[in-house]
Amino acid sequence: MKIIEVTGKTVEEALKHALDELKLTKDKVDVEIINEGSKGLFNLIGTKPAKIKVTKKPEPIDNAKEFLINVLSSMNIDAEIRINEENDVIKIDLSGPKMGLVIGYRGETLDSLQYLVSLVINKNHNNSYKRVVLDAENYRKKREETLIRVAQKSAYKVRKSQRPYKLEPMNPYERRIIHSALQEYTDINTHSEGEEPFRRIVISLKK
Repeated sequence: MKIIEVTGKTVEEALKHALDELKLTKDKVDVEIINEGSKGLFNLIGTKPAKIKVTKKPEPIDNAKEFLINVLSSMNIDAEIRINEENDVIKIDLSGPKMGLVIGYRGETLDSLQYLVSLVINKNHNNSYKRVVLDAENYRKKREETLIRVAQKSAYKVRKSQRPYKLEPMNPYERRIIHSALQEYTDINTHSEGEEPFRRIVISLKK
């Protein structure tokens, strides 16, 4: 959180100086007037400049980064955090040692962290909703490539055996990858069955 104290002939002038220095707009800061200033006698004798304290309002991304730093620190993990926002999607990439602990079994820890970061970012319901994608050491892309291969091999087994094939339970994100990978197969059908967290995809031949 950045805080500066600025003076000017008037409060308005001091605020303009502060916004120029911080490179922010008025809606992005909180302003505390320390001294409104005084013109003095004949605008010459006893003049006092206005003085204000300007604090940059915390941004959702700042809150997310602080949250992750605290969580990772509690896990004794030192990570580089890179955050990029585009079209209301906030992508956060983590890198460093011990990323296996952050990812967890089949990405379960990573998914849980992503959910918590999303809550932190979207806690102010007055702002537009932002989708959060949290990744570590490019795990999600590698996992996606693995799942696509699984989908293709499973479709081959179904064609060869002429029998439906059930995949292991997956989370909604991973199931979407399987469905998407096989949606253009004209002879293959996919559907999900079971209850979370044991919901799984069944691959079968179209009748």
